[in-house]
Amino acid sequence: METTNPQRQPDGWMLLLCAWLLSLISTIAVLFIGEIMGQAPCVLCWFQRAFMFPLVLVLGVACCISDTGVWRYALPLAVMGWLIAFYHNLLYFGVIPESLKPCGAGPSCSGADMTIFSSVPLPLLSLGVFSFLILLLAIIRRRFSA
Repeated sequence: METTNPQRQPDGWMLLLCAWLLSLISTIAVLFIGEIMGQAPCVLCWFQRAFMFPLVLVLGVACCISDTGVWRYALPLAVMGWLIAFYHNLLYFGVIPESLKPCGAGPSCSGADMTIFSSVPLPLLSLGVFSFLILLLAIIRRRFSA
């Protein structure tokens, strides 16, 4: 009788691949916006990047070895990024007063040039990406946790 490691599930590979591709595309997109287009990120964008960039490596390795137990490491990163993105959106949409804004000195994400398709602000896009990553990691946890 062969026993398999519950952390290595080949059928979880597609979910891992989706999560990795989402984090990879997000990372490439923000690097393109910053390095190619010359749009400097605000302080909160930098903090969100600090939680997105490691996800590319963590999820990439997990995808290569089909390690569905990666949710233990990736989920806290995604949740912290989501919390910062949520706070950023509250600031962006004026729910939180400007006096609580840590982006006082330096670039701001509230300009019209910080939108995609002339209507979707980058902070909202970041919140959506982190939300989708959390959803994928929660599905992986629910389906493949021992």
